[in-house]
Amino acid sequence: MKKNKILAIIGARPQFIKHFPMEQACEGQLILKTIHTGQHYDENMSKVFFDQLGMRKPDYMLSGGGGNHGEQTGRMMIEIERIVRDEKPDVVLVYGDTNSTLAGALVASKLQIPVAHIESGLRSYNREMPEEINRVLTDHISTWLFTPGQQAVENLKKEGIKKGVYEIGDVMKDLVAYVLGKSMFVKPGIEETYVYVTLHRPYNVDNKERLLEVLKNLNQLDLKVVFAIHPRTRINAQNFGINLSDFNNIVFIEPQPYFQNLGYIYYAEALITDSGGMQKEAYWMKKRCITVRKETEWLETLKGGANRLIYADLAGLNDCLKAEINEWDEHLYGDGNSCYKIVEILAKNFE
Repeated sequence: MKKNKILAIIGARPQFIKHFPMEQACEGQLILKTIHTGQHYDENMSKVFFDQLGMRKPDYMLSGGGGNHGEQTGRMMIEIERIVRDEKPDVVLVYGDTNSTLAGALVASKLQIPVAHIESGLRSYNREMPEEINRVLTDHISTWLFTPGQQAVENLKKEGIKKGVYEIGDVMKDLVAYVLGKSMFVKPGIEETYVYVTLHRPYNVDNKERLLEVLKNLNQLDLKVVFAIHPRTRINAQNFGINLSDFNNIVFIEPQPYFQNLGYIYYAEALITDSGGMQKEAYWMKKRCITVRKETEWLETLKGGANRLIYADLAGLNDCLKAEINEWDEHLYGDGNSCYKIVEILAKNFE
């Protein structure tokens, strides 16, 4: 019996995490081949994930990192198209909202190959975010739209998309549940109570005054701050002439491999981030999250106060750390078996 072929496009940290449980779910059911676009090319942001999770080496490794959005996306499309023409997959699978996502979806759509979009239907309604443009465009050219929750389904309905929409839960929860169940996260060697921080969005780190404001307010928190500093944030600080050693309440560390990163969240008092995926990871581990953004696509995490938004008035960070949390939803974004549901749906459509 012929097994149908999926060609998956990955390129950034959140996509590596989502791809691992998909590899497991496809085993023996569908042929899965992988293109790594190279969008995240730093060793701690890419290779180490494959080593730690025991993921298969990508079938194709591209050099799509660096450059402006148009340059990066265009370069990826050129290379992806050559591979898609050679592989002739039955479906191209994309994750999330990165430039890699859009590049893969556009190539497949133009070649009349169905697109399956995992993490479909998310909306921040902030068109200044490149990720928002990527996710909206990808949804509108996808055949299968796999959403993490009901809010995403409703978002798609508002845009006239009803066909091919499946609420299957969040594939990241599959992996987090797996790691928590096996206690695979690594405890950091920090004795005192701390707040864990990751920030990399352009609106937080690409402007000198804003980056200084962020660092000064973090430095004034009542708790110790451990800041896993993204390569772009460190480079910007250097270019702006900001001396990181001036902030004596902040311990700066390198971007963390996946299990170590989960460990830093798990043992922290709280997480401060502008990441999308880490908002959910903190929620599933019942850790307070403060999101340094004007909005979030993960609206459900705001219910009950487990996740709070802050942007303009960063002096309010200490108050956010003390605010009451009213509830945690154990079943938020699925049951940890989303990838198997996706494979089952795709396999049925191929019959």
